[in-house]
Amino acid sequence: MEMQQFYYDNKIVKKFLYATILWGVVGMLVGLILAFMFLFPNMTDGISWLSFGRLRPLHTNAVIFAFVGNAIFAGVYYSLQRLLKARMFSDLLSNINFWGWQLIIVGAAITLPLGYTTSKEYAELEWPFDIAIAIIWVAFGINMIGTILKRRQRHLYVAIWFYLATFVTVAVLHIFNSLELPVSGLKSYSVYAGVQDALVQWWYGHNAVAFFLTTPFLGLMYYFVPKAANRPVYSYRLSIVHFWSLIFIYIWAGPHHLLYTALPEWAQHLGVAFSIMLLAPSWGGMINGLLTLRGAWDKVRTDPVLKFMVVAITGYGMATFEGPMLSLKNVNAIAHYTDWIIAHVHVGALAWNGFLAFGMIYWLIPRLFKTKLHSVGLANAHFWIGTLGIILYALPMYVAGFAQASMWKQFNPDGTLVYGNFLETVTEIMPMYWMRAIGGTLYITGMLILVYNVIMTVVRSNNKVTDELAEAPALQRVSKRRVAGEGWHTWLERKPVLLTIYATVAILIGGIVQIIPTIVVKSNIPTISSVEPYTPLELEGRDIYIREGCVGCHSQMIRPFRSEVERYGEYSKAGEYVYDHPFLWGSKRTGPDLHRVGGKYSDNWHLNHMYDPQSTSSGSIMPAYQWLIRNELDKSMTENKMKVMVDLGVPYTEEDIANAQASMLEQGTQIETNLYADPDFAKTYEADKAAAGEDFIEMKNREIVALIAYLQRLGTDIKVEDIKETAQNQ
Repeated sequence: MEMQQFYYDNKIVKKFLYATILWGVVGMLVGLILAFMFLFPNMTDGISWLSFGRLRPLHTNAVIFAFVGNAIFAGVYYSLQRLLKARMFSDLLSNINFWGWQLIIVGAAITLPLGYTTSKEYAELEWPFDIAIAIIWVAFGINMIGTILKRRQRHLYVAIWFYLATFVTVAVLHIFNSLELPVSGLKSYSVYAGVQDALVQWWYGHNAVAFFLTTPFLGLMYYFVPKAANRPVYSYRLSIVHFWSLIFIYIWAGPHHLLYTALPEWAQHLGVAFSIMLLAPSWGGMINGLLTLRGAWDKVRTDPVLKFMVVAITGYGMATFEGPMLSLKNVNAIAHYTDWIIAHVHVGALAWNGFLAFGMIYWLIPRLFKTKLHSVGLANAHFWIGTLGIILYALPMYVAGFAQASMWKQFNPDGTLVYGNFLETVTEIMPMYWMRAIGGTLYITGMLILVYNVIMTVVRSNNKVTDELAEAPALQRVSKRRVAGEGWHTWLERKPVLLTIYATVAILIGGIVQIIPTIVVKSNIPTISSVEPYTPLELEGRDIYIREGCVGCHSQMIRPFRSEVERYGEYSKAGEYVYDHPFLWGSKRTGPDLHRVGGKYSDNWHLNHMYDPQSTSSGSIMPAYQWLIRNELDKSMTENKMKVMVDLGVPYTEEDIANAQASMLEQGTQIETNLYADPDFAKTYEADKAAAGEDFIEMKNREIVALIAYLQRLGTDIKVEDIKETAQNQ
């Protein structure tokens, strides 16, 4: 049999590893800054692009797509070549993948702090970046599939199944969730509205966790754990069951993020059922990973790489046990909107993704540079400091979540809320926020140890990363049909195109069953006749609300619980959101729900609250948004925004659009009149007047006025009587 010589491309792996380390530091540093903002809310006072609402999506995107994303590419590019006995299909595509991905990350790092955001969780980047992501992702996919087709290894190893499923599913999720109509170069509106937008977003949001943070890392686990332990995978059969059941079931589970909301009940129940079933394949993968280490436990005690991997797999098991548990409606009623969810997410991110990436880096760097790791002792120190950091981060957040849920739901004997003031719950959990900040500091300290260890390893090696010579026999043709004694899945493993088609069908079924009926069947979203589109000024105010990231701390979804109705007002109805592009239901209550805030406070209260939150709400940890009071409102795109809304089905008339400027001036003037009629307005007025050096400050054209208009509109379209009447008419 003739042997063929070829070279593995190690340089692309090195590039992605360096990017992983760089963006890991950046993403974790931004996260740590955010953790300290809970303790010192005005630490970036007056700097709009460093405000909490703008930095939060930067943190999530940097950690998920920059740190974890580059780690995925590094691991895939290294393992795929060796599993297929072939160099990557195209060096050009490899480099397009690398540089394109880094440019997208840099673009995100610039635009998100500037307030260019869609507000959709894990999909905040605006439409030009969505197109760029799709292009670079397809380049990655072509490179991977091209390599598979020119392989010298007949059967596809289990890791490659997960890589293929990742490519296909992320492409589908990204494209359908990112369907939007542009208004300008960096502004768009989601084509979906309200309930439909929420369902599509959490179909994406949940499965972005599944198919970006989980399935590719499971592929990496199936490659690097056996390599590091020098042991075969525990069970081939279990890996088959794990793969197919996981990718089929996972896609159905998104609605468990929307329990007790305005989402149709049938969709919620489907989400719950499949989330519970998800426990089996998830733990099947964890068991397969941990039992691969059988006979290698002595090595685990001394090898930091295996230590990181063991904790990573354990963290995966904990997070995937907790996920199905949180999807139970009685548990979700307690946990949702609390810091319990923050703890849950970070167990997965810090332990599963972070530690597996660290283990992979410590294993790869010495091999790429043909040397030994600079210091095993420092790597072990990183492991223990990082582990302590995870514990000190997660445990206080669990306690904070339990405290929030308990305090929000307690009633006095006379039927009133024990803790009627939301800030009482905030004050109670401040010690937990301190502990989280300490845990985060320890975790990033471990990361910095890794940086030093890697730098010293590279510097002391005096070796450059070079392409690696390898040889293998060419792939011989065999019958396309199953041969005698060949198992069904063994046959499928040598049919990559068919395997990819089957995987695509498996992931599409759940999405089709859940999403299409919700969009097509109108009875799923009952209309309410009194609900009208936002006025032009309210629409501009809503965009400011989105720009400032208010949705990161405030929900707009009152669930049908006695405690929430008593605290916030009538529970939310699906028909109230039919003109919301995008939806703004939120997923965390650092502050109170705002869906019924309209009319609760005076216009001036809102102004003072934005100028100095502590002046209206003693003990508040909300930062000041003083630039909203000083900034002139940009009205140049209002008509274009309304025209796009018309294309999306919002019933603005031509007259509404033609009179937009006059309408904004009239509504703004009325709010200005309300402000000057309020004696308390002097608190802000005097300070702002002195800063501007003016005798009189015209407020009607300020951004704050548009935001006030939007906030005062929230929840005012309906009254309980209107709902009853509409229900009777239907």
